[in-house]
Amino acid sequence: MRYFLEIAYDGTRFHGWQIQPNAISVQEILDDSLSKIVRETIHTTGSGRTDTGVHASQQFVHFDSVQQLDPQHIVYRLNRILPNDISAYNLYLVPDEAHARFDAFARTYHYHITLTKNPFKRYYAWYHSKPLDVEKMNQAATLLLKYEDFTTFSKVKGDTKHYRCNMYEAYWQQQGDELIFTIRANRFLRGMVRLIVGALADVGRGKLMVADFENIIASQDRNLASGAAPSEGLYLAKVEYPEHLFQNITQTKL
Repeated sequence: MRYFLEIAYDGTRFHGWQIQPNAISVQEILDDSLSKIVRETIHTTGSGRTDTGVHASQQFVHFDSVQQLDPQHIVYRLNRILPNDISAYNLYLVPDEAHARFDAFARTYHYHITLTKNPFKRYYAWYHSKPLDVEKMNQAATLLLKYEDFTTFSKVKGDTKHYRCNMYEAYWQQQGDELIFTIRANRFLRGMVRLIVGALADVGRGKLMVADFENIIASQDRNLASGAAPSEGLYLAKVEYPEHLFQNITQTKL
């Protein structure tokens, strides 16, 4: 039987989502915890791979079990043994062919910038001491919707077969002393959001003109991209799936 599990995590102490040698990952902790609870070896597959230090306010994974699991019981037991920086929210029984990564049709990331030095946000936002021109940053962000090829904002390493993404939303909002960037697309390339934020911040501080930003996108040249924004400000915020995957399935949220 295949299950979807909805989780959230503080990525500060993890070397990303994916299991890797000699480093602690969210996937490793989750697989180990699930395996202990259901008493069989569990391997999870995530909707995406967050990098070192990146957070997720919503992440979905799928896994298979030979048992019919009680959602409320599993979620309750998971939250008792998971560390405080990982939470389980919902467990869904889904069709056997459902896939957490390939069935997702949209993903939303948020990036947080704080304009005031705050010791309580040092792991959760990028502190920027100088003012940023939010209007120009939004003018530049809107240009992302015109393009599909984001080679410029991709890392060279990885198994990416193409660099095309369908961009649905990209905009900044100011809430007090914090700037929040929302970006939504069908898929994202490795390191893409942090590279985009780095370039938009350069627009905000006047290092790049809005037209320069568009030229950088159109160039498809990674060497022209600005440096990546720090990982601590980035959150995987929402993963969207077709409604039929969850039809007639009871969810449990504690």
